[in-house]
Amino acid sequence: MSLTLSGIRVLDLTRLLPGPYATMLLADFGAEVIKIEEPNVGDYARVTPPMVDENSALFHSLNRNKKSVTFDLKATEGKDNFLKLAETADVVVESFRPGVMDRLGIGYETLKDINPGLIFCAITGYGQTGPYAQFSGHDINYLSYAGILHLMGKTNEKPTVPSVQIADIGGGAYPALVGILLALLEKQQTGRGQFIDISMLDGVIAWLQTMLPEYFVKKQSIQKEKLPLAGRNACYEVYETKDGRWLSVGALEPKFWKAFCEEIGKEAFIPLQFAPIAEQHRLKAEIQAVISEKDLSEWMDVFQDREACVAPLLTIEEVTLDPQVLEREMVQSVNDVQHIGFPIKLSERPASIRSVAPRLGEHTDDIMSAIRKQYKGCDRE
Repeated sequence: MSLTLSGIRVLDLTRLLPGPYATMLLADFGAEVIKIEEPNVGDYARVTPPMVDENSALFHSLNRNKKSVTFDLKATEGKDNFLKLAETADVVVESFRPGVMDRLGIGYETLKDINPGLIFCAITGYGQTGPYAQFSGHDINYLSYAGILHLMGKTNEKPTVPSVQIADIGGGAYPALVGILLALLEKQQTGRGQFIDISMLDGVIAWLQTMLPEYFVKKQSIQKEKLPLAGRNACYEVYETKDGRWLSVGALEPKFWKAFCEEIGKEAFIPLQFAPIAEQHRLKAEIQAVISEKDLSEWMDVFQDREACVAPLLTIEEVTLDPQVLEREMVQSVNDVQHIGFPIKLSERPASIRSVAPRLGEHTDDIMSAIRKQYKGCDRE
């Protein structure tokens, strides 16, 4: 079955997480994603334990549905092969520091001369411009500069490092995906490609929608303990159960808060939902005392038929067995390799896993043989 992005050729020079995640989504919806890797080395994620076969579980997850070719881009032959391949491509995605592709002789200005319709997406930590453009960094650093890490955890205590890569995926991969799709839409109208500059710092600053607009108006420092969605209010908090598990409460709307208070026998708390902080501390302490009286499973039974925005904190193992997760096919198995499912579900031409991650250089001969035949037929060699 033809998929939404069938016929789109993507050259993927990225490694590790942000770029490979973005190109994985393109591949899931039918794009031909050709992973350009360094001979004998390849993407560093290939060897990140645990291993499934010659590739790691992480690499399999991020590089399904892709092909792999190996080029030494510092050598004349490798550069020439890449330029020939770029002439046939719709999209190039790279994640080197600004200027690296230009120094290799395969930057956007060079590529657009041979392929004016090419879309070139560069994913970097800080973007192509600005005083930080050449800085090295990782997820934790981008969250730091964005002010997000400062707001993680309790006031006056060591900030909590998130256990998922917010900047890599939320600030890098998804903006890159959106940018590429927008550029493909524009190309349909104009026939021209363009350069897409994705900064992971920019991406996570854009996550501050519930904080920065308030600061723009008040010009006052943001204090964690006063953030309504970060632990200020008892109606939006996590509580420990009798068996040492945890229960999340997200009863923001008055109707949910009312239902929650009624179920825990604290009807007197209903009018105090948005009381001052000192009162919130008292509410939390009393609610915690009640929640400590029952196990997690008992509380879930209590709230089973009541809309109060209450949920259990699941372990990773429990997530993989959860009926909602399974119904939505967010865990899939292909050729005995388990994969995370598709977060974007289309009714007409949905994504699919058609092949597992490629071996290093698995498709070099086939792809370059086809390119050479094309060049020979056009008398270009």
